[in-house]
Amino acid sequence: MFTGLVEEVGKMKGITKQGEAMRLVIGAARVTDGVMIGDSISVNGVCLTVTSFDGSSFSADVMPETYRKSNLQQLRAGERVNLERAMQAGGRFGGHIVQGHVDGTGKIVNRDSDANAVVFKIHLEDSDMLRYVIPKGSITIDGISLTVVDTSGHSLSVSVIPHTLGETALQHKHAGDTVNIECDVLGKYVDHLLHFKKPEAAKQQSKLSTAFLMENGFL
Repeated sequence: MFTGLVEEVGKMKGITKQGEAMRLVIGAARVTDGVMIGDSISVNGVCLTVTSFDGSSFSADVMPETYRKSNLQQLRAGERVNLERAMQAGGRFGGHIVQGHVDGTGKIVNRDSDANAVVFKIHLEDSDMLRYVIPKGSITIDGISLTVVDTSGHSLSVSVIPHTLGETALQHKHAGDTVNIECDVLGKYVDHLLHFKKPEAAKQQSKLSTAFLMENGFL
C-alpha cells in the first residue's frame, strides 16, 4: 500500500521490451536505500516488484496486463518517473489509500495557471472510471495523491500546488501526454459490494419468489 506522496523522481536508465512484456531499469537514490529483492515500489503509480538493485538503480518487470493498462508502455530512456516505496506500518499517512493498481489512463487536455497553482484537465480514456471520481474526493495521477476539483463530460480536473509540481515528474507533463489514473479504492469496493450478487444466491432468490407466488395463487 502507498500514500500517493512521491518520495523521489527517478530516471529511466534502461527499457527492454518483448511484445507486451517489459523490464525496466530505473535510476534512483532515495528509494533504493535499504531496498530488498521482492520489495514494492510505485513507478508512476504502478506497484512494481524489485527484481534486482544496486546503489543507484533498481530493476522491475512489467507484465502484459500492466503494460496495457498504464503509460509505462510509452516510457523512453531518460524519462522521469515518480517513485514511492510501500508505506511502513506506523508511518504518517499524508495522502490517501493507494494500491498501485492503475485503473486506466487519461490524456492531459490542458494545463492552466491559477494564481500559485496549476490546474490540469484530464480526459479519461475509459469513461466508466468516472463513476468513482467524486469532486473534492481523492484520486491518484501518476502516483500522486491529488484532490479532484471537478468533473465535466469524460474529463476531470486537479489543482497542483508549486511544491507538488516541483517535486514530481508532473512538472514535465503537458497537453497530449498520458497519465496513469487510480481511483479511490474505497469507492470501488463500495460500488462492487452494492452491485455484486452471487449466482447461487440469485437462483435461490428466484426459487423463493416463485414458491411465494404459487403459494398465494398467483401462478
